[in-house]
This record gives sequence, structure tokens and C-alpha cells, in this order.
Amino acid sequence: MNIPDFTDSELWAVRNTLKERYGKEVEPQLADTEVMLSDEAGGMAWCPTLFWSAKGANFTIVKLGSERYRAYFYYHPEYQLGTGIDSHDNIGDCVVSVLQVEADHVRKQKIGNDQNPAKTDEAAPDKPDTSPFFWGD
Repeated sequence: MNIPDFTDSELWAVRNTLKERYGKEVEPQLADTEVMLSDEAGGMAWCPTLFWSAKGANFTIVKLGSERYRAYFYYHPEYQLGTGIDSHDNIGDCVVSVLQVEADHVRKQKIGNDQNPAKTDEAAPDKPDTSPFFWGD
């Protein structure tokens, strides 16, 4: 299965969304990732991927086909989180979704730590920056 690379307009949409979210230029890196496809073709396929890191988290947008995208974020490669949506048909929606889910995840972790201060390890350098908590802050 030959999946097309990201187009200039897709890259523009991602770059602009990241700039809006972080208030600065964040350049996603191009990569290829082998993923399990969930469509009729099934099986594993090499897919064009965008990768970036920000505020202690790593993000990937995997292009599954023409106008099909899947997003993940993680703090450690062995523990990846998705958006709960198998694939998006709009790259802008995909990027916004993964950024919002990650921000919600950080907020829930922060609330949990605030409610259980004995479990908090403030000196841990690998903990993600917990601000801003919400999209657009």
C-alpha cells in the first residue's frame, strides 16, 4: 500500500495550529512509522508521520491514507495515548484533538496530584510542564 506523503497544505495546517497553541514556531519532523491499519486492507503498513515535542510530551500524526490521520501523544514510548478516535478525515481536527486530549490528561494528573500531595514528587525532572492546562491559554 502506497500512502502519499504530507502535502504542503497539510504541513501548513499543522504548523499554524502548533504556533497558535504554543505561541511560537514548532517544526514537526517528517518520519515513517509502521502501524496497524484498521480498514479492509488490514495488516501493517509504513505511513508518513509527523513528530514534535513540546512541554515534556511527544506527539505523532500518522497519515493512514488520503485525508486519513491518526494521532498519539506520549511521555515515554512504551506508554502511548491516543485521542479515542481511530482516524480523522481532517488534519486540522486531528492536531487540535491530540493537543486537547494531552492538555486534558495533564490537567487531570495535576488535579490528582493536588488532591494527593503525598504522592507528588516535585523534584522529578521528567515530569511534564503542567501549564497551560487548556487549549488557547
